[in-house]
Amino acid sequence: LADSYQAAVGYFTGAKVLGVTATSDRADRRNLGSYFESLAYEYSLLEAIRDGWLAKLRALSIPLPIDISKVGLSGGDFKASDIDDALAPYMDQIATEMAEHCRDRKTLVFVPLVATAERFAAVLAAKGFRAAWVSGDHEDRAGILKRYAAGEYDVLVNSMLLTEGYDDPATDCIVCLRPTKSRGLYAQIIGRGTRICEGKKDLLLLDFLWMTDKHELCRPASLVADSEAMARAMKKMTEEATAVRAKKPVE
Repeated sequence: LADSYQAAVGYFTGAKVLGVTATSDRADRRNLGSYFESLAYEYSLLEAIRDGWLAKLRALSIPLPIDISKVGLSGGDFKASDIDDALAPYMDQIATEMAEHCRDRKTLVFVPLVATAERFAAVLAAKGFRAAWVSGDHEDRAGILKRYAAGEYDVLVNSMLLTEGYDDPATDCIVCLRPTKSRGLYAQIIGRGTRICEGKKDLLLLDFLWMTDKHELCRPASLVADSEAMARAMKKMTEEATAVRAKKPVE
């Protein structure tokens, strides 16, 4: 739908056009049906998991009072610098939860800024993780990615560098500390861990329940629900169940 693509396909008058995409959710909310006449075929995430092409998803909700009600918007999504401010007081708690739930997993962490990635990698290292951070400008980017692939690091923290196209099949945990309103972006982030691999049982999604009173954001339910209404209902059920568990005394 972009002008550049319209100029290209418009040049070939009368041509039959087939559109193929792995990211059917557009950030600009424009409908592909305004150009294409029909949907020829659709293959969903759940179908790919059912057919054994992708790893099973297992989401674990962890209640932390991370408040994004004051986070501003930029380009229709959450402003990265504001997310960093909201996240900063909880880094140690998040690392502690990770130590409990994904110590034995190979984990990719997504954060809002490169500076956040560097700080959080240091927090994780202090908790005993073999953690590293990487960015597009990192002087040893290729080396860090190679060492993570080889298993020398068990946690790799990045901002938006590894969102699309990155493939390490052994990754079996995703921690998304970059809340988003875009289902497409969230699906891309989670997709970095859905590859199948020998010995890999499932993909664990650690969902730190971002508290908000005005923003809709994507969570694990957004990936599997048939509609936004169903996703909201699933989110509400998850939050209520988590709140009940949090109030129970620890025995």
